[in-house]
Amino acid sequence: MINITIDGQPYDAEEGQTVLEVARANAIDLPALCFHPALKPSGACRLCAVEVEGKSGRMTTMLSCVLRVRDGLEVRTSGELVEKARRQAFKRLLTLAPQSEAVRELAARWNVDLGPRPDGCIRCRLCVRVCDEIVGPGALVMHKRDGGHFVDPIEGRCIGCGTCVNICPTDAIRMEDKDNVRTISIRDEVIGRHPLERCEGCGALFATPKFLAHIHDRVTPHPDLKEHHRYCPTCIKLFSDRVRTAGRHK
Repeated sequence: MINITIDGQPYDAEEGQTVLEVARANAIDLPALCFHPALKPSGACRLCAVEVEGKSGRMTTMLSCVLRVRDGLEVRTSGELVEKARRQAFKRLLTLAPQSEAVRELAARWNVDLGPRPDGCIRCRLCVRVCDEIVGPGALVMHKRDGGHFVDPIEGRCIGCGTCVNICPTDAIRMEDKDNVRTISIRDEVIGRHPLERCEGCGALFATPKFLAHIHDRVTPHPDLKEHHRYCPTCIKLFSDRVRTAGRHK
């Protein structure tokens, strides 16, 4: 029987066992994604680093899944060296699989900050520019935070037109029409949430009240008394074609 020490506590181990096996047999939690008891350990994920005394007498980190026990071995599962190695391993895994929830959830359990989640945004600023320069509300802005630049909504300015969604080259901005409500969002942040108006011609839900009011204000700068109807683009085209056809037949 081999005697080792983990975090100051003595444990019995068997010849050929690894430190990770001994730790798990004694309910000592260590992060690991590439380990399976039916397979030979490979150390691929590098998450299970522990601190031990190296051959030079200085403390160093080694992967517990491949580190074989020996009598008198002293192991630490936490500390500055371990935390640094663990953080580097998590960040390396995230570069390989940036969308992996498993990596992020495990990192959160071990209090490793992996920074902001990837959001698909390439920071081209097309959405910011089109909302400000073409549409007009200026509902989006580029802010610097968390060590990077992010497209953020300005509360109350979105009119729900969806132009930012259509112009985004990577689909980072999403639009969902559900239960008579249009929601436009980026990441987990809502840019705008609006009720939808029905077309007076076909009855289809087609635009938000804020968008229709915005268009009315942009194209009619002077007061008028004529009756206004709210038609979707399809109905407008249909009615326009009918008017043109009727005019030709007169």
